[in-house]
Amino acid sequence: MDIACILLASGYGRRYGGNKLLTLWEGVPLYRRAFAALPPHLFSPAVVASQYGEILTAAGKAGYLPLLNCHPWEGVAAGIRLGLQAAWRSDGALFAVCDQPNLKTNSIINLINSFLKSPERIHALGWQGRKGNPVIFPKSLYSELMALSGDTGGSAVIRAHRELLTLTEAGDPAELMDVDRPGKG
Repeated sequence: MDIACILLASGYGRRYGGNKLLTLWEGVPLYRRAFAALPPHLFSPAVVASQYGEILTAAGKAGYLPLLNCHPWEGVAAGIRLGLQAAWRSDGALFAVCDQPNLKTNSIINLINSFLKSPERIHALGWQGRKGNPVIFPKSLYSELMALSGDTGGSAVIRAHRELLTLTEAGDPAELMDVDRPGKG
């Protein structure tokens, strides 16, 4: 069973005040921390959708398929559609963002294993009943994900199919923390 990884790295970082993905976290840019937590060999395919040349170049060198997002102003849905086009043949698609610096590969492996046991369900990393990211969607929901527009992400599809959601406990609650503002999680 093939699970794609679609790493969304196109945002403008408006709340952050600029491209936060280049920000160093414990000496490593946020996007590189995401690459390390989501090793491409776990996925088929592993893609990075970004508007940033530096990130796309690094993604290619790290073993990801780099996808230039030519429409980042359209919002997160543009990156979702771009990634799904490259991953359409996969049985499931894991969507991740680059601003979760504490995400660990072990939690990703547990999330993948959860999906493999119930590939018809939506699987999200969580902590004590609270949904977080990343999320794996089954192929049966790809059309709904492709229909998203603007800054509407996969949460809209999850809300429409709450009965399909399965949470996989993260190894630590810090893994779910994202970086929204300089100096803050």
